[in-house]
Formats: sequence, C-alpha cells, structure tokens
Amino acid sequence: MNDKKSGSTEAASPPSELIDARIEELGDWRGEMLARLRALIKQADPDVVEEWKWRGVPVWSHAGIICTGETYKNVVKMTFAKGASLDDPSGLFNSSLEGSTRRAIDFHQGEKIDEEALKALIRAAVALNTSARAGARSAQPRKQ
Repeated sequence: MNDKKSGSTEAASPPSELIDARIEELGDWRGEMLARLRALIKQADPDVVEEWKWRGVPVWSHAGIICTGETYKNVVKMTFAKGASLDDPSGLFNSSLEGSTRRAIDFHQGEKIDEEALKALIRAAVALNTSARAGARSAQPRKQ
C-alpha cells in the first residue's frame, strides 16, 4: 500500500538504489559528503547492510543499526544508534551529546573527515552490536 503516490517505486527499489538516488538528487556538497561517508562505512565494515527507513533516511546496519545518514540544508548528520556507549577518543561526536543513547557527527561544507577515526568508530559500533547480540543469545535459557 502506497501512502501518498500511487505507482511509487520507493518500496520496490533496493535500499542501495534509493541511497544512490538521494546522493544524486542532492547534487551538491551534501551528496558528495553522504557518498564519502557511505564509502567509509563500507570500507570499515564490508558486511554492512544498507537500509532505507523512516520515509527516506539511509541506514547502515550490522547486527543492529550502526548509524544513519541524514541530510539537512547546512549539515550532513551521521547519527550512531548506540553512540553514547562508544568510546570516542578522537572527539568526533559533536551533536546530540545530551542523550543517553545516540550520538551524532555533524559534517559541514568544506570540513575534512578524519577517515581513520571515523572507520574506527564504525568498527566499534559493529563490535558493540555483535557483542550485544551474542550476549542476548547467551542470556536466553537453553531448551532441554
């Protein structure tokens, strides 16, 4: 069932194609930044799963959500679902710092990305997700 437009292909298109289209439709520094962040996510975690949620937000997951890639007029925001639980020795998190769960990095036009620090943060998020999933499995009672 389509919400707004009949014949909408959004639900039928693979998430990777929807993300490609978002990058292309932005057509400015935000599209370039989103494409660069996407490439770094894939370098950090070749097994990452791309998703398209909440009516148009790129999401990258591995045993749970790693992060989202939201685009606004003056910023590309990379929100880590469990960012408050991650060590951030390079101080990349600069937004959503008051919450108890998420943390975000706001990227502005012309800013350089600390690629190695960002990839380390992505790997840490994956490790947290996979350890949480393993912990949840071991906490379940075993069937006799």
